Amino acid sequence: MPKTFDDIPLVRPDTPLLDTIDQPFHLRELEPEQLPELANELRAYLLYSVGKSGGHFGAGLGTVELTIALHYVYNTPHDRLVWDVGHQAYPHKILTSRRDLMLHIRQMEGLSAFPKRSESEYDTFGGGHSSTSISAALGMALGSTINGEKRKAVAVIGDGAMTAGMAFEALNHAAHTDADLLVLLNDNNMSISHNVGGLATYFSKIWSSRFYNSIREGGKKVLRSIPSAATFVRKTEEHLKAMVAPGIVFEELGFNYIGPIDGHNLPLLVQTLRNLRCLNGPILLHTITRKGKGFGPAEADPVGYHALNKIEPKTKPQIAVAKPVAKVSPPKLKYQQVFGNWLCDMAEKDSRLVGITPAMCEGSGMVEFANRFANRFHDVAIAEQHAVTLAGGMACEGIKPVVAIYSTFLQRAYDQLIHDVALQGLDVLFGIDRAGLVGEDGPTHAGSFDLTYLRCI
Repeated sequence: MPKTFDDIPLVRPDTPLLDTIDQPFHLRELEPEQLPELANELRAYLLYSVGKSGGHFGAGLGTVELTIALHYVYNTPHDRLVWDVGHQAYPHKILTSRRDLMLHIRQMEGLSAFPKRSESEYDTFGGGHSSTSISAALGMALGSTINGEKRKAVAVIGDGAMTAGMAFEALNHAAHTDADLLVLLNDNNMSISHNVGGLATYFSKIWSSRFYNSIREGGKKVLRSIPSAATFVRKTEEHLKAMVAPGIVFEELGFNYIGPIDGHNLPLLVQTLRNLRCLNGPILLHTITRKGKGFGPAEADPVGYHALNKIEPKTKPQIAVAKPVAKVSPPKLKYQQVFGNWLCDMAEKDSRLVGITPAMCEGSGMVEFANRFANRFHDVAIAEQHAVTLAGGMACEGIKPVVAIYSTFLQRAYDQLIHDVALQGLDVLFGIDRAGLVGEDGPTHAGSFDLTYLRCI
């Protein structure tokens, strides 16, 4: 695998096994021992294709094994697979009839940067904004039950998406249903983190086994007539899990929690998913992955290598020819640079200024502010609604909050903008970035509506 930026292949790598996979049912024809080689080829092709087209990078490298295992075990597209956030889904696109089309992703009439229902039957739900997968997959699972259809629904959530309140709203609801829902938490240190140890892996194998779960369900039925004993057994199981795993919060919500397990261990993933596919009810599988897996710079700097620009081939050196020296204009500052400089200038003059962002520190130009005024900087994670109401609460105390947010993400906090700020006449300043038809990420990320929806308030 490439170890530096310059090692990313500009010529298509040899991928003989991957080239036989045009649909997931071709993948399911492979022997289990062939899957690690397929993962190597898939990762190499992903590096090549993103180098050609540009696009999201680190998250996809971290989901190679997860993607293979899910399509290997589940009968997609009959079983529903929902990706959250959508930039994890590049390997999924490659394995679902779009391998060669990846070279034109994020281009005019090319593939969408995110799952798109009109693009493929395997893209069960559009995923441009984060933290929607559990709600959508639960809706699919409940809908299948209403229709009398037997199918599984899987929500793959990670890369920070579990930090949003909407995800926990869906978890809370799902736990009070009998839906056949698997929530796969792809934990790549962007949301929840925990060491993967031998004891945790050992217990995860037990907890996902059919034998253990048949005893577990049978015990529930027997102990229903003895409430005190049933409570004791349940609490004992929860405390045992809490000793080796961070999943007690999911158990308390009502999920059958399994994990954490190594999300790059294909045999373990396949074995665990096969066990879980035979179980009913809401289940949460916690996997530990590494964002940028297989590419050293992306592993070391997962934020910086979240996305990659198109790599241009190096040209041969040209013979220097004496020419008149042209006056070179300095590069124009970007909006986020102007905003970041202004924020620091104002913070120096007014100690009441506070900066707030929902997980967009780098993209909004707030890095210098965060370093210089750490006690006045709040990154609230992917929680746009909370960011706006938090600013409203600060304004009530005479603080001068500045909310730095992308135009398309401010839509998610529209009610808070109206109810918690505007109607109360609170002094909150919004630094709205990426307004208008911007970038190659398509309609989910274009700031098409801000002037319209703000002018009516």
